Amino acid sequence: MSDSTEQNKSNWEKFQAEMKRMVEEEVKGKTPEELKMTYKGIRYPSSLCSVPSFEAMERFEAREDDVLIITYPKCGTHWSKTILHEMLLEVHGKEPTVDRIMFEFGKPEKYENLEQQPSPRVLASHLAYENVPKSFFAKKTKILIIMRNPKDAAVSYYHFTNNLPVLPTYSSWDLFFKDFISGDVLFGSYFDYHLGWDRHIDDGNILVLTFEDMKADLPAELKKINDFYGLNLTDEQILQIEEKTIFKSMKEKSSNTHGKLADAFFRKGEIGDWKSLFTEEQSKEVDAKFEKYLAGTKLGEKINYRKFCTF
Repeated sequence: MSDSTEQNKSNWEKFQAEMKRMVEEEVKGKTPEELKMTYKGIRYPSSLCSVPSFEAMERFEAREDDVLIITYPKCGTHWSKTILHEMLLEVHGKEPTVDRIMFEFGKPEKYENLEQQPSPRVLASHLAYENVPKSFFAKKTKILIIMRNPKDAAVSYYHFTNNLPVLPTYSSWDLFFKDFISGDVLFGSYFDYHLGWDRHIDDGNILVLTFEDMKADLPAELKKINDFYGLNLTDEQILQIEEKTIFKSMKEKSSNTHGKLADAFFRKGEIGDWKSLFTEEQSKEVDAKFEKYLAGTKLGEKINYRKFCTF
């Protein structure tokens, strides 16, 4: 195993150890409200984010060859991060620098450490457009946005927040839905989030894919990523990467890659699971929100809402 592979494994093990410490020392006994913090009007997990860290993040110096993955929670974050890891490993023959946690999670010194790491750096974030460090735009860093239909995203988010101890838990789906539809969840409103990015998708250096298209034809979407980043992977290499990054393969390896957190990060990975929890009234509420915020927008069209979100 290479030194960089060991380093990436070590970083993930450190993260798991830190999560365990947080649960035992900081999170235990706190109310769901105490597990949230607010910065510039958006809620974040208080055990993973802080004002000093956000201030350090804003000073972060991006590079032109950074890989920045943007997703609303539970829209394909770890999937796309794994894909880019495998692609860059194939191209360069060595482990890329992968921030195993979200870009906005961690202590202030994290950003100084990242700036010392070699390129290419794979970074993933749930940040709204206006909160991404300006250096990414100044350096014209290529940004990969992964979207997922709001109903499946909501159900996946509900299970995730109830299975990760550092996040606020909900005693019922109905209570979570109330916060989701009002935008009072961590990282804010799904609809505001995507509307904010929609205003800038023609700025250049942005590729938008969807979770649903990746499930339907992963090799085709991998080729789009390959072309976007100019990686020059062969069709054979693309198929090898597909085998490593289909959900079944990732879930089988998840106990090694994510330890006790595996079940939280890799649950079903399906399309249409929202029908297991949504009432017809809740479905109509999301329909109305989508119509108000995203219908007719470029990102809204990408989702294929009628196909995937009809009750």
